[in-house]
Amino acid sequence: MQRLTLTQPDDWHLHLRDAEVLSAVVEATASCFKRAVVMPNLKPPVTTVEQALAYRKRILAVIPHKYQFIPLMTLYLTENTSVEEIIRAKNQEFVVAVKYYPAGATTHSESGVTDLLKVWPILEAMQTHNLPLLIHGEVTAKGVDVFDREKIFIEYVLDPLLENFPNLRVVLEHITTEEAVIYVNSKGDNLAATLTAHHLLLNRNDLFDGGIRPHHYCLPLLKRESHQRALLAAATSGNPKFFLGTDSAPHARQFKEHSCGCAGIYTAPAALPLYAHAFEQAGALDKLEGFASHYGPDFYQLPRNTETITLEASPWQMPDSFGFGTDQVIPFKAGETIKWRVSRPIV
Repeated sequence: MQRLTLTQPDDWHLHLRDAEVLSAVVEATASCFKRAVVMPNLKPPVTTVEQALAYRKRILAVIPHKYQFIPLMTLYLTENTSVEEIIRAKNQEFVVAVKYYPAGATTHSESGVTDLLKVWPILEAMQTHNLPLLIHGEVTAKGVDVFDREKIFIEYVLDPLLENFPNLRVVLEHITTEEAVIYVNSKGDNLAATLTAHHLLLNRNDLFDGGIRPHHYCLPLLKRESHQRALLAAATSGNPKFFLGTDSAPHARQFKEHSCGCAGIYTAPAALPLYAHAFEQAGALDKLEGFASHYGPDFYQLPRNTETITLEASPWQMPDSFGFGTDQVIPFKAGETIKWRVSRPIV
């Protein structure tokens, strides 16, 4: 297949940063995706509806006018979040979810939750008002092996959470393990998962290929090849519980290539072509539209997009870097050939 036309997709997990670097990365997403769920882990974090809408205005201000991109906002769950804030979020069209970061799990997660029991009334309010909870599913206890953090989280945190809140809509984001795939498949329709392009295309060997590869470092960490195969099988299964969320996470080059480098992979410049490559390798290009364009809005109870976008098998070279404020950001597959491209404007 040389051309593939599909309903315009959405990105259900995206980091856009803020201030001077926001304008450097937003077009990469707006040029392809109609909507994106924007993560709230800024410094300071986005914890209120007022802050979320202010951030949304800053995003809209730097989107080129030729794109009709819709940022969907999230609130950062803290132990000080109030029930009243959950009600305000539910009544605001462009605030669509609350994000749960275990404290210390990833970039700017210092304000995250140390114990879910401390936010029990908030979870009850979210269930009552039908507001989804987005989860970074890793435990952070130092005694747990870093490659087991997702598996342990599912057993000791997520499973009790779902038992206590059976009607809460939950997205287990950027899953990385076969255990996560099995668990999501075993539960009801209120639990779904997002999958990144980099976790479909890489495994932990790629993190150490010829030396430490800081631009392949992300959280959750890349896992064994057997887990990578399980993720790809889930993504291409046609199961609506699995859908696209890039977790594209740009960092300045100096903070990636550092003695204590930042976690995150910047995939936005070729996000949809990268997914197409993964699906093609699996012989499942026919399953890409559902995964990229249909299942996400269905879970979020939003209308599917009506516009279409076309991918063409026309190789191009990813730039070595992009401007990022006063620094540079290194994209995924920097300097490499990308097989697929968006071939014509969205109609």
